Amino acid sequence: MRPLRLDLHGFTVFREPTTVDFTDADFFALVGPTGSGKSTILDAMCFALYGTVPRWGDRRRIENALAPSTAQAKVRLVFEASGARFVATRVVRRDSKGRVSTAHAGLEQLPPDFDLRTFDAAVAERGEAAGAGRDQGGLVGTVLAGTWSEMEEAVLDAVGLPYEQFTSCVILPQGEFARFLHAKPAQRQEILVNLLGLHIYQRIGERAGLRQREAEAKVAATRSLLAELTGADDAALAAAEQALSAAQTVVRDVEELLPALEEAHRAGEAAQAELTAVERDLAALQSVRPPAGLAGLHSEVSAARDAAAVAQAAVEAAEDQEEKARAELAAAGDRTELTRLLDAHAERARLNTRLTEVAEALATATADHERAAARLAKARAEVEKTAAAVRAAQADVEAATTADRAASLRVHLVAGQPCPVCEQPVTTIPATGSPRLRAAREKLARAEKAAQAAAETERTEDRALREADRRLAAVTAKHQESAARLAALESTLDGAPDVAAVQAALAAIAEKEKAVAACAEAVRTARQSVRAAAGRLATAEERLRRAWQEYDRARDAVAALGPPSADRERIVESWQALDAWARDRTADRSRDRDACLAAAEKALAALTDVTGRLDALLAPTGVAVTTRDAAGYRQAAALAVERARAARDRVLERRERAARLTEQIEAHEREARVAKALAQHLRANQFERWLLTEALDALVEGASRILNDLSNGRYELTHKDGEFSVIDHWDARIPRAVRTLSGGETFQASLSLALALSEQLAGLSSASASLESILLDEGFGTLDPDTMDTVAATLENLAARGDRMVGVVTHVTGLAERIPVRFEVSRDARGTARVTRVSV
Repeated sequence: MRPLRLDLHGFTVFREPTTVDFTDADFFALVGPTGSGKSTILDAMCFALYGTVPRWGDRRRIENALAPSTAQAKVRLVFEASGARFVATRVVRRDSKGRVSTAHAGLEQLPPDFDLRTFDAAVAERGEAAGAGRDQGGLVGTVLAGTWSEMEEAVLDAVGLPYEQFTSCVILPQGEFARFLHAKPAQRQEILVNLLGLHIYQRIGERAGLRQREAEAKVAATRSLLAELTGADDAALAAAEQALSAAQTVVRDVEELLPALEEAHRAGEAAQAELTAVERDLAALQSVRPPAGLAGLHSEVSAARDAAAVAQAAVEAAEDQEEKARAELAAAGDRTELTRLLDAHAERARLNTRLTEVAEALATATADHERAAARLAKARAEVEKTAAAVRAAQADVEAATTADRAASLRVHLVAGQPCPVCEQPVTTIPATGSPRLRAAREKLARAEKAAQAAAETERTEDRALREADRRLAAVTAKHQESAARLAALESTLDGAPDVAAVQAALAAIAEKEKAVAACAEAVRTARQSVRAAAGRLATAEERLRRAWQEYDRARDAVAALGPPSADRERIVESWQALDAWARDRTADRSRDRDACLAAAEKALAALTDVTGRLDALLAPTGVAVTTRDAAGYRQAAALAVERARAARDRVLERRERAARLTEQIEAHEREARVAKALAQHLRANQFERWLLTEALDALVEGASRILNDLSNGRYELTHKDGEFSVIDHWDARIPRAVRTLSGGETFQASLSLALALSEQLAGLSSASASLESILLDEGFGTLDPDTMDTVAATLENLAARGDRMVGVVTHVTGLAERIPVRFEVSRDARGTARVTRVSV
């Protein structure tokens, strides 16, 4: 796995959006003061891939990803693995109750020709498309995982390493491997078991013991099934074969008897058919019976026809009389016109009366109007009189006021003060107010009150006059309307007959109408008689028609027997002739029925004999016969063969199942033996010691090769009885203990062990791991200058090998200055971290 780009927003100290571009950084350093957030960048890479960080301790503590003042953290890592490029994204949110959960987790594979320089534009375009409601499916490539539950398997397929191996192969805990270099053999064995995951063999042993117990249980269960499986021996197979042969013999015997069965069936069917025909003829002959009331039917029909003719003649006579009465009524005059004349005479009398009443009301309204006008004129004169009195009183007030000007000054006098007119001291204040002025003002008040009363009286009389005008206009309109209507009515009645003549004409018309009504009633009565006579005639003719229908049905039913012909004019004689003929033929067909019964009994005896023999053949098979014909017996015989064959096949199937169960028992027993042996081997201490020895040999061999490269051919690593030592090629190849190495040399040896172990862990991965980078989160501040120089040279040699990206986390300036690409991490006063890239 090789990181190409890391985007952080809200992740621990990186509160603001931050991007770290590793595209061309083959050898880089994350530098900055302690606590600035250098290691957080490595934590973010690990979190984007696996959703956890080694130093959190608990994989469920995802709330550690959020800065205290933020509600959401987002981490996105673009990386390369085995030539393919991927994007891993995780988003963590805090809800209103403070609960933290994963809001999004996804892994996408970018197209092979994707240009990372267009990454930001592609992300922005996807955001706009999502806002517009379009489904993009991914960034610009293929979605491999869309939920946190899908991420583990997808990341394992892409990176090739599970979380535990990733944190030991890519992000290396160097301090632990320095401890591993100097540890005692027992401690080193414990470290190897933990790092290499050798405890899995203990679980394999436990699993083998479980498999042994499961296999032994399967052996017992299969033996129980085999014991319960009966009827699978040779005797059962022979009995089944014998039953099948017997059933096949029954089939042959049944086929030999079937012709006789079919012949008996044919004979019986023929006898039954003949008997059925005779019975049908007898039933038809016995149903020939003349209907009741047949005598006198012709005379009844003739009498009904005569009555209908008489009733029709009476209707015609009544209709003639009605027509004459209606002609006389038409000549008597128009009732409607005479009624209108009579109504006009009555209306004229009513209008004369109303006109008299309206004339009286008009005279009264005119007198009322004149009286109201006189009262209004009097009121208006009183208004003028009171107005003149008010004007006179106002003149008196003004005169009195002028005469008593000094009264207006007296209100300003103060005893002991000088007079404003004569400037002499005022000793006594004279009385205020003048009797003349008071009298004038009282007179003015009385005059104004009288004027108001006169004005109110004028308004009242004016309203009364307007009401009298309205009543006079209404009465005048009624008088004019009544006079106009009376004039029009007089014009209409000019030259018309008087009331007595009109009433006499109407009385004559009424008499004619009564005569017409009487004639109409006579016509209705005559027509009812016609309908009654027609009903009786229809009833008689219907009886005659039904009698002929019954005759025709009876004769048609026996037409095949040659009945006598009918005389269509003589229903009684025709029925009598048919009845006599039917009695004679009934005696003949009765003798024929006796002969048919004898033939049917003979056929039934033959059929009973054949079916008895067939039933006896099929009885041993236990098969029931559904129908007693050739098909039914043939089907029963075939079913007996099929049952016998099925029984034989079940025996064969049980024998095959018994063989399979026997094979299963042997397979389960072999599995139990193998699992037992494996469990015993894995429980032995020698296997673990041998496995650890082999792993340590492979580890030392790989670390020695790497140490030789890093030390420019000076050192090799070896071990004996679990103790590490180095061979110094610059000092006569003399082995010496690793405790004699300097700080820089110890770092070289520890790094060699770390790289060798990471390669072994990658080999143990279930997927194809690609170790394309190594990130060292190690404290270099305690190293002396010489050791620091050695460490720097070692890292330069490691980067120069070209097979991995090398990144280190340090706050040591001297080491950082020797690395070509530096990412400087700093924190401001608010605790927000930022990253700046510096290239040499």
